[in-house]
Amino acid sequence: MTIEDVRNILSGVMEPDLGKDLVTLGLYSDVEFIPEGVKLTVKVSNAAMHARERMREAVEFAFEKQGHKAEVKVEAIPQADRTADTRKVLPGVKHIIAIASGKGGVGKSTVAANIAVELARRGYDVGLVDADVYGPSMPTMFDVVRERPGSTEHGGRQLMVPVEAHGVKLLSIGFFADPEQAIVWRGPMATKALKQMISDAHWGDLDYMIVDLPPGTGDIHLSLVAHVDLRGAVVVSTPQDIALADAIKGVSMFKMDAVNVPVLGLIENMAYFTPPDLPDRKYHLFGRDGVKRFAESSGTPFLGELPLEQTIREAGDVGRPVVLQGDTVAAKAMAAVVDALEVQVSKLTENEVTQHE
Repeated sequence: MTIEDVRNILSGVMEPDLGKDLVTLGLYSDVEFIPEGVKLTVKVSNAAMHARERMREAVEFAFEKQGHKAEVKVEAIPQADRTADTRKVLPGVKHIIAIASGKGGVGKSTVAANIAVELARRGYDVGLVDADVYGPSMPTMFDVVRERPGSTEHGGRQLMVPVEAHGVKLLSIGFFADPEQAIVWRGPMATKALKQMISDAHWGDLDYMIVDLPPGTGDIHLSLVAHVDLRGAVVVSTPQDIALADAIKGVSMFKMDAVNVPVLGLIENMAYFTPPDLPDRKYHLFGRDGVKRFAESSGTPFLGELPLEQTIREAGDVGRPVVLQGDTVAAKAMAAVVDALEVQVSKLTENEVTQHE
């Protein structure tokens, strides 16, 4: 067997998400000839274990058909190594940032909505994808429950036109489902819906796209990493131990070799409660500084803490995120978090420029 034989065999194996063969995409390396056949490494777009296993089986079968044995190691394509062929989605978006949480109920969607609106208030072009397909809340938080995405032809394709509110372009599965009906989908259906909201929409040129992920770690998260080039992730948690334990798992997921997405920072939500009649008092109902301590111990940036306030909940319920209030304590706290996020994005961009020089 020769290296040309290896190339010929691999040219018949397709990368399913990218639609081209492994040789054309250059997704093989570390070829080593052994007495039984060959050892090599191939890469796939989808970081999920089942996707990597299917690719391993496909490559082994391709070699077996030619009478050879192959020992195959399969890895996900690192974000930094993606080429023009593997970076087709959202070419007009500068920064795609995922907002995640280890568990539900920590205010992740509220934080995501406010980050998006605050960035838009600062003059950025902003999009928001509500990827929390089982609990879509963005139509309510932006007061567009009755709105529906439009349609336009672009580049020979019929694409969705996102709904716009508060200066943010928005798509959510909530626009396509009855608000009173549960969305009971298996993982592949949910990931297909996410890909359609990203790839089958006319987003145009954006400075930021915020992606509100479902709680936990699973198919949606891995599919997003495989489908788009994330600039980074932000993890939201309350300070209590049970929430923080799940947040730690969320940070670990983004740091896995198969995912390899920078964690731009941690946000401590519901950090304290200040009674309206006692503005100088802070009551730490869910514990104190848990997220901040974890950030320090893990070397992860701490983006700030947000208060537990009735006005934040009320603002979300009526579809006007609290940052629109401008001068309130809650609005200022949200703005400070966005200040810190901008700093981390800027640092990451500067590091990437330095590495390429």
